[in-house]
Amino acid sequence: MFPSEFINGLRESLGLERAERVLDALASDPPVSVRVNPFKRSLPDLRAHFGPLAAEPVEWAPEEGLYLRERPSFTLDPWFHAGAYYVQEASSMYVGALFDQAAAALGGPDGLRVLDLCAAPGGKTTQLLSHGGHRSLLVANEIVPSRATILAENVARWGVPGAVVTSSDPSAFTPLRGFFDVVVVDAPCSGEGMFRKDAKAVEEWSPDAVRLCAARQRRILSAVWPALADGGFLVYSTCTFNRQEDEDNAGWIASSLGAELLSMRHFYPGEARGEGFFAALLRKDGSFRSSPSGEAALTLVQKDDLVKVFPKAFAGDLSKLGKSLKIIASGTAVATVKGRDLVPEADFALSCVRDEGMELLAAKGMRLSSETVAVNREEALRFLSKEPLTLADAPRGFLLLTYEGQGLGFVKNLGNRCNSLLPASRRIRIRM
Repeated sequence: MFPSEFINGLRESLGLERAERVLDALASDPPVSVRVNPFKRSLPDLRAHFGPLAAEPVEWAPEEGLYLRERPSFTLDPWFHAGAYYVQEASSMYVGALFDQAAAALGGPDGLRVLDLCAAPGGKTTQLLSHGGHRSLLVANEIVPSRATILAENVARWGVPGAVVTSSDPSAFTPLRGFFDVVVVDAPCSGEGMFRKDAKAVEEWSPDAVRLCAARQRRILSAVWPALADGGFLVYSTCTFNRQEDEDNAGWIASSLGAELLSMRHFYPGEARGEGFFAALLRKDGSFRSSPSGEAALTLVQKDDLVKVFPKAFAGDLSKLGKSLKIIASGTAVATVKGRDLVPEADFALSCVRDEGMELLAAKGMRLSSETVAVNREEALRFLSKEPLTLADAPRGFLLLTYEGQGLGFVKNLGNRCNSLLPASRRIRIRM
């Protein structure tokens, strides 16, 4: 099933007994895990939502991660589309614990500028948004445009305004010298840890591919390294097992780029309940420039006809980032100006700061007219499928649809029908 060179390398690094345990686990079904959005729901809420499917918390993310006994249809769950939780592989949630260590050493998460360099589809990005809160800036980058679009959708569902989604080569970050306090690099790798989920990874694996991946990871790290502030932290991770891409590269970062290697950890299927994963925490040589600020105020940013809400403390950073990077989304889109009217944006329905956004609009003399209407599961799925929806007893005009207290999206109610403002890219295409 697996390449003989891979099996021999695993036995050499782990010993025969441990290697066989890992190989047996790689032939089994992967576990299912989810992570709550703390700005929308609590972990007990999530446990109650999944009912008998809910199992134990994820050991290294006990306040946010939860295992499920089997995989439900997330596509048919309005909570998923509302951004109440993210379906994330359990081992990769360890990045959140490493970020917390880094943030604590820097005085707390408030005011930090964070980069998630290889971010799609968004598991680690949304976790970093959860841990950084509304008082930090997160740049989430994905070089492949189609994957960057998926990343932007998942960031929008999370509803935190301090995110900027970019689609740039790692070399584009080199001129941003010392800009980021924490950089996360979940590097493209040979994917050994994902063998039981990705048959293509098994087919493409070879010793030469491992060497090429290790070399590419060093090029990526070298390009982004100048953008990390002196005294700042790097979280380096892969979903593979071999030394070349893991321990050797972590040691190379320390010796060649200039950092202190603080910790390393491997997650092996059969020993940890998750996929194969490696993560290291390093601190760049030098003294950190200052303690982060803790300003929580938001501001409105308008570009052409689009009005967005963004953390005030970082509003000036947008132009600097735009000079080096291709920005495809930033902040939370609130509304589009059409003549004298404001048309609500779909992302605003998913936002964690809708009340603050409405107050900022009112202060500017801009009125966004919409009322909130609770819908049942069938109505929610009709909306998410962009099927015809009638809300005859609801007010006319723009309506914010909610499901069990969660914002889903906007419609314009005409009485005999509703015009959906849900983007076509978010439409679900299967029904019960």
